[in-house]
Amino acid sequence: MTNFLFFGDSITYGEYDGVLGGYVDYLKRFSHAEYHNNKAQEVNCFNLGIGGETTVGLLKRFEVEVQARLSPDENEIFFFYGANDLAIKKGVEMLTLPDFEKNISQAIQLAKKYTDKVNVISIIPISEKLDGIPTAAGTLRTTEKIELFNTSLKNITTEHSVNFINIYSLFNTNKEELISNDGVHPNENGYELIAENIKPIIEKYL
Repeated sequence: MTNFLFFGDSITYGEYDGVLGGYVDYLKRFSHAEYHNNKAQEVNCFNLGIGGETTVGLLKRFEVEVQARLSPDENEIFFFYGANDLAIKKGVEMLTLPDFEKNISQAIQLAKKYTDKVNVISIIPISEKLDGIPTAAGTLRTTEKIELFNTSLKNITTEHSVNFINIYSLFNTNKEELISNDGVHPNENGYELIAENIKPIIEKYL
């Protein structure tokens, strides 16, 4: 039995996806269908996404969440953070890049206590209509900062020898058709794209 643990913010939670329920639910249905219909090995996908969370919140809860869901066989951990960390909310920077780097590095090191299979997913792009423009809630993000944080994430994964999943590049070529009306979260097509690019990792265990 293999357990996949997906840590993240509202994008991991699946916010605004009334069709698939988000990428983790998509993967959960896929793996369970393979188990029941095709006699595949058992794979469980745990959605550990919390809307609005930054890497500060991740570190506070990480070990408790992992220890409650560890498989005695195989485990694989995913981190999907940065969209909130890099945001400026009502004029206040949520996290500096050095603090974000420190937190992600610490999370990876903690994850390696439980498994050598650790994945970091890139931050997805935002819609052009929100690039550098505050939302109604007063939250501001820029493409320039997203790309800066993504470059840092890639470097950190290289440094720690873990897998980097570059969803940003996949989204960026056609982002306006993959992002929901709020300009930040994926729509059902975007969530499906994320899931399809993680699915090959799951298929190795089935």
